[in-house]
Amino acid sequence: MNFSQLILILLARKRIILFTLFITVATTAVVSFLMPKTYTGSTSVVVDFKGTDPITGMVMPATLLPGYMATQVDIISSHNVALKVVERLKLDKEPAIIEKFNESTEGKGEIRDWLADSLLKDLDIKPSRESNVIVVSYSGSDPQFAAEMANAFVWAYIQTNLELKVEPARQQSAWFDEQLKSLRSKVEEAQKRLSDYQKQTGMMPMMEGRLDVENARLSELSSQLVVAQAQTYDSLTRQRQLSSAHAKGKLGELPEIINNSLIQNMKAELTRAEGKLAEVSKRVDRNHPQYISAQSDVQNLQQKIAAEIQTARGSIENAASQAQQRENELKKALAEQKAHVIELKQQHDRIDLLTQEMNSAQAALDTTTQRANLIRLESQRNLTDIAVLNPAIPPIKHSKPKIVLNIAMAIFLGSIMGMGFGFMSEMRDRRVRSPSDITEEMGLPVLGVIAAAPAIEKSFRFFRRKKQKSLI
Repeated sequence: MNFSQLILILLARKRIILFTLFITVATTAVVSFLMPKTYTGSTSVVVDFKGTDPITGMVMPATLLPGYMATQVDIISSHNVALKVVERLKLDKEPAIIEKFNESTEGKGEIRDWLADSLLKDLDIKPSRESNVIVVSYSGSDPQFAAEMANAFVWAYIQTNLELKVEPARQQSAWFDEQLKSLRSKVEEAQKRLSDYQKQTGMMPMMEGRLDVENARLSELSSQLVVAQAQTYDSLTRQRQLSSAHAKGKLGELPEIINNSLIQNMKAELTRAEGKLAEVSKRVDRNHPQYISAQSDVQNLQQKIAAEIQTARGSIENAASQAQQRENELKKALAEQKAHVIELKQQHDRIDLLTQEMNSAQAALDTTTQRANLIRLESQRNLTDIAVLNPAIPPIKHSKPKIVLNIAMAIFLGSIMGMGFGFMSEMRDRRVRSPSDITEEMGLPVLGVIAAAPAIEKSFRFFRRKKQKSLI
């Protein structure tokens, strides 16, 4: 079927098409005029999206803005917001609404919940794609009521948004208060353990340099011990030499004896006494008093020298014993000092550990206190990032029904339906509308054409001429 055949069919079935169009437009117009008028109150709010929270300092990425706006739309259309609208306007106290509720639900359920669900059906929310503006509209039969409902929904939305931010902060603030009590107890316990241990050990903060003093004393004792060990070794060496010389009868050959000035003087006197004895022995007999006197002097000097040698020997042995005793005392003192330093070091390490525990508990308390203060401040806020841009006012004109739009749509749909009915009628009663119907549909040659009515003939000539031009 070509375009010319289509036009011929539509012209042939124009009565059906026009009748269908008339019925459709008339019905739409009557229904539109008979429909109750609906008024729509609209208000717009601005969601002041900020990347940084002024209290907590948290940064929200800009990529989350679409999801944030969608969340705000869901909050506005939530049951909780609708309940706040019911409470604000006290709709559940209206006798007419109570009667309607009883008729609809037979008194089952809560009227507040029923009203909230009913109000949400007439609510329309449209977020802007290019900005942070959200338009909240409410439709109703009364323009004043529609405007009040739109404003009430925005008010309830702002209150709910504030509660959603404040209520979690309040719960967190209560939790932080419990944590602060526990952390304060830990700090007090850590401080008490440190203080008790300091009192027990005497390691007060002003005595922190005591360990350095004791270490210096330990180093001094170690140095003295090294010196004492050297002296002891030297004394023991001389004692062994003395014992060896005594065993060989050569005490007089020891350097300590030889270098003794008293013994040297006494030996010189002995030499003189022996010389005198030798001279006297040449002049007198052994029994002569001079001989006996000279011999007695020699013996006395020999005894004195022997006694002095024994005294020097005892002095050497005594020095060795004292050196060894001093070395032992220094070893004992050094061991005691080492144990004392180790004990001080352990006490110092224990105090450091207790101090670290106290500092750690104090740091945790300070951090938690700072965070708790922020949460407490956030729980007391009474401002939101939502502002009313344009409050709703009672509309002058109704929003529904839209008579012009409905009639325009009725004309379009009526035309489509009329053409559809026209084609259905043509299919049920197919007729020859042009020579092409015979040549194309039946495959027969056209021998002649009966003159048609003027209008049909004119249309046929126009489309035949157009077809010939297209073939050329």
